[in-house]
Amino acid sequence: MRMDDRKRQIMQAIVQLYGLEGEPIGSGVLANYFDCAVSSATLRNDMAALTKLGLLEQPHTSAGRIPSAKGYRYYLDDLLGKEMQLDRQDAREIRNTFAALDQEPDKLAQGAAKALAKMTGYTVAVTTPRADDLCIAHYEVVQVGRYAAAVLAVTTAGGVRTRVAHVSRGLTRGDAASLAALLNSNLTFVAPVDLDQNLLNALCEQAGPALVSVVWAAAGILQDSARPHVFLGGEQYLLQWPELQPHLPLLLAQLNDDERAGAMITPPSNRTTVFLGEDMVPEMPGLCIMAKRYMVGGGMTGTIALVGPARMPFSRLIPVLETCAQELGKGMSGRTADEA
Repeated sequence: MRMDDRKRQIMQAIVQLYGLEGEPIGSGVLANYFDCAVSSATLRNDMAALTKLGLLEQPHTSAGRIPSAKGYRYYLDDLLGKEMQLDRQDAREIRNTFAALDQEPDKLAQGAAKALAKMTGYTVAVTTPRADDLCIAHYEVVQVGRYAAAVLAVTTAGGVRTRVAHVSRGLTRGDAASLAALLNSNLTFVAPVDLDQNLLNALCEQAGPALVSVVWAAAGILQDSARPHVFLGGEQYLLQWPELQPHLPLLLAQLNDDERAGAMITPPSNRTTVFLGEDMVPEMPGLCIMAKRYMVGGGMTGTIALVGPARMPFSRLIPVLETCAQELGKGMSGRTADEA
């Protein structure tokens, strides 16, 4: 879409001003923004032209204009500066924050979500690394009570998963060691899709009726390892955006379901992607999800995303999100800043 420079500047100004105030922007506010270099009458005419193009909307007859979904898309694709730079203070805060986080994958994802939410004031969703060949590298079995055993599993991505199984008789150290050996001999480096009923039946027979629950717990961890987990931070921030209130029940339901949340926030490529609520099924007008993949290595990727209103300050948040994705990838792969 081609427009003259003044209309481009007006469009950019309205997006930025509406992001600050959340109120429709009138010609008087725009005139002050341009230091009265352009008359209010000229600005009204240009705003009317942008409205006819579908880039602006007028909520009420006497109100100013706000960006439409088409307007936001135009802004993101054509007006947002390619020279966006990360603020030095933001860079320092991100570096110090990630250096202090627990590097175990699930805890790192959870910590990153909470830290970025606190830093930006927006809701954050982070998925754990995913790859089609992700499996279990090692099992341990530990007695945690007279009739309970904890099965601990380390994934090939470095994550730790745990399930507790009820056992019908006391678990001895010998039982725990034997079960761990059985699991490590048969269920490590096995893709979840290759876990069939015949293999499970054979392992249950070797474990014996009293300890079969431990085998099922280990199998459950293996099957669960193929599904990325989604951790949220700052869900309370969704309450501060009036335009999102009608969608909150549906949005929260989707974000709290790992499978649906993963599908909702995962971008189609490695580029930073901005999803608008009007493009979603079902539609959630006014919503915006800004998402970026992080790279772990070995074909594994995860996603970190900001969730909020379409009037986010994109020029500040995109560099922040991209830097967090880089740091998250380093942490998930065990690399230091010097090695990256």
